[in-house]
Amino acid sequence: MPQANGIRRPDRKLQGERKESKPDGAYVMGINKREEGKKINSNINVTPMVDVMLVLLIIFMVITPMLNNKVNVDLPKADAAVVMEDANKEDAVVVAVTRDGRTFLGGDQVTLDDLGPKISAKLENKLSKEVFMRADQRANYGKVMDAVDGIRSAGVSQLGLLTERTDDTGSTAAKK
Repeated sequence: MPQANGIRRPDRKLQGERKESKPDGAYVMGINKREEGKKINSNINVTPMVDVMLVLLIIFMVITPMLNNKVNVDLPKADAAVVMEDANKEDAVVVAVTRDGRTFLGGDQVTLDDLGPKISAKLENKLSKEVFMRADQRANYGKVMDAVDGIRSAGVSQLGLLTERTDDTGSTAAKK
């Protein structure tokens, strides 16, 4: 019966194995060194990282335009629209009236009674008292005029009505 104490029997020998005999009769197993360790490639593969970065770039390119206009409205189209660069600024005060008559200040829904005081609070520290309005082309005209009255009650000096240009550029424009 084979021994089970972890000492190899002298009658078995594996290929590449060296055995050294100790004075007490025990055998010590020697391990051959491999020279392949010197050939290890330590370069970092950046291809997966580039793939992940490109996916993130595409995601941000798709999401970023959606963040600018927090309220989705179908703007009316106009031939003689004038581009208003201030409407795209981050600190621009934008009022939106949706198709179903809801009024939004930025991305927050407000009532028509609260619209004037909230706009005046936003314009408190600004030099330019300009507000931009995005109204859905199918919104009730009375609701749009109620929002205009709320904006005017805040002491707004200029009101920009945002539209889309009908020419082939398709860029967002505004009409005063």
